[in-house]
Amino acid sequence: MEVTMDPLFLAWSYFRRRKLQQCSDICTKILQDNPYDQAAWSLKTRALTEMVYIDEVEVDQEGIAEMMLDESSIAQVARPGTSLRLPGTSQGGGPTPAVRPMTQSGRPITGFVRPSTQSGRPGTMEQAIKTPRTASTARPVTSASGRFIRLGTASMLTNPDGPFINLSRLNLAKYSQKPNLSRTLFEFIFHHENDVKNALDLAAQATEHAQFKDWWWKVQLGKCYYRLGLYREAEKQFRSGLNHQEVVDTYLYLAKVYQRMDQPITALNLFKQGLDHFPGEVTLLTGIARIHEEMNNIASATEYYKDVLKQDNTHVEAIACIGSNHFYTDQPEIALRFYRRLLQMGVYNCQLYNNLGLCCFYAQQYDMTLSSFERALALVANDEEQADVWYNIGHVAVGIGDLILAYQCFKLALAFNNDHAEAYNNLAVLELRKGRIEQIGDLQSSYSAAQKSEDAFPEHVDTQQLLKQLRQQFVVL
Repeated sequence: MEVTMDPLFLAWSYFRRRKLQQCSDICTKILQDNPYDQAAWSLKTRALTEMVYIDEVEVDQEGIAEMMLDESSIAQVARPGTSLRLPGTSQGGGPTPAVRPMTQSGRPITGFVRPSTQSGRPGTMEQAIKTPRTASTARPVTSASGRFIRLGTASMLTNPDGPFINLSRLNLAKYSQKPNLSRTLFEFIFHHENDVKNALDLAAQATEHAQFKDWWWKVQLGKCYYRLGLYREAEKQFRSGLNHQEVVDTYLYLAKVYQRMDQPITALNLFKQGLDHFPGEVTLLTGIARIHEEMNNIASATEYYKDVLKQDNTHVEAIACIGSNHFYTDQPEIALRFYRRLLQMGVYNCQLYNNLGLCCFYAQQYDMTLSSFERALALVANDEEQADVWYNIGHVAVGIGDLILAYQCFKLALAFNNDHAEAYNNLAVLELRKGRIEQIGDLQSSYSAAQKSEDAFPEHVDTQQLLKQLRQQFVVL
């Protein structure tokens, strides 16, 4: 006699093992036989939610609407060192922009790609529209709400007959009084259906039913307000949630609100307040380090990343950022140790071998340089990465004096990415050495470009010398 497992128990087993589609299918069959089975209904909502779940703490990218139509700014010109939106000068003895490259918004390029480092903060709408999301597409970063809408329409395809729950016919007041169902229903509406308005209604009624004493519902209210762009209301809810229950995630959500309102000092104080309650918490230390890095205070950021490594010695972001900082402060041998550590941990991608190749070259370990770049070329995922690798190989060729190889490498970089400004610049230098000068004597254009360079980086010695020479030329004329 064959013993069959209970379908609901089997579905729960699939859910625990992250086989979400099988779990959803079994729950659908159970609900076809008994549409009022609350356990199966709740489990199916959880399975569908997990399929499209995105961590709200990490994934956040400002689009054109958030940047240009922002009404939350208090002062048009913030004090130096108090804003993430103004290009700050290097604080704490970090490398200058002449050594460490900067993004369009004036922040140093980090050692680890995060959503907040993907795009700059343009000053005008025209500049925002011209700023592409990546080198492979000319379309600018659109409003964040567009991503949520696209996710919602795609997630409805899981059921060919239409949505699993018809939200327009749902009695939210009834479900808000059932604690066992209301939480899974909220997460389904918020993450799967991306209907923030209905999620907000449910959270407000559930908070009222809990007599305003349930911290979880207050955090969910804050998430809804944040998604709607109501940052002050979100701040109130997160603060209220913290008064009821100290939770690390709430500190992270609240800090995200302050960063969106361009109050990095308040966010730093909040993180430090969280560390008083949760000493050594890695996510809080990482948050402090990221803010210091975005404010161009590289020395403080590195200290906090080292504190992160004391708590978690396998933290990839901390290792990569410390390695990047050592590389840009003329310590390639130490940077090499950090990148080798990432290799030992199993990180195996094009960017890592690219960095290893540069570290080996500047540390004069020439035998490993080209082999690292060969590995990087074998692991490239797109044309942009291919262009960066060929550009770096061209740099190595310039360093060893092989200008023909350098010329070919820069040409290859431009073939894969025709927006690679550095490759154009180095090709122009090589053409100048060959004596192929097509434009001579345009002093006014040179003076205008040098003035813009001085505005962007006043301490740049070469720019100051060029301006001095041009002024002498103008006096002679």
